[in-house]
Amino acid sequence: MKKETGFELLTGRSQAHLQSLLPSTKLVHQDLIPDFAKLKMAAKKDGFDLQVISAYRSFEKQLQIWNDKAQGRRTLLDENGNQLEFSELSSQEIVQSIMKWSAIPGASRHHWGSDIDVFDGNVLEHKSVELTPQEVAPEGPMGEFHQWLDDRINNAESFGFFRPYEKYLGGVQPEKWHLSYAPVSEFLLESYTIDVFIENLEKSPIHFKEILLEKAQTLYQQYVKNISPAPF
Repeated sequence: MKKETGFELLTGRSQAHLQSLLPSTKLVHQDLIPDFAKLKMAAKKDGFDLQVISAYRSFEKQLQIWNDKAQGRRTLLDENGNQLEFSELSSQEIVQSIMKWSAIPGASRHHWGSDIDVFDGNVLEHKSVELTPQEVAPEGPMGEFHQWLDDRINNAESFGFFRPYEKYLGGVQPEKWHLSYAPVSEFLLESYTIDVFIENLEKSPIHFKEILLEKAQTLYQQYVKNISPAPF
């Protein structure tokens, strides 16, 4: 792997490191593609159709998601995936509810192209996937698929992919569907310093910027660095 980094790459403002994950048009880090193909083939042998519903996400796209949620144009959810009433929340509560499920623009692992959201195409069509706790629970439609992924990851047979949001650690809620490619993401996370985090906020037209900057050190530790490490 050619270890490339820098502010533009780390914050979703560059696509120079990306390639299409054929046959789809979704963009991922170029170094991820060979091992993803291996994982997809292993899934196929065991009766699953490993598909990607979300891969690289640009700074602009993440900013749109954040600002829409911050202004009540998108649904806010609690830790159990239940809808919150926007008009009843304070500014601080809105920020906290957004960060449970959506990264701060410029601080999303999806910016790197090393992280993907996955589902089993044999169970649900792309348009039907919701990425909710209920969907990926043991009794949910994706339960068997995610148990298969759990087994592969825990046995170090996942070709470098792991779950950074495997458990709730006081920051992002658990996301079984979110896989990260360790050979790329571990290096990029190390490169994503508090200085990068603050510079990104200062340069961003993000709603509630003042709240985020005031708590920058805490938010950086809680929502950027605070992940479940790869178990291999």
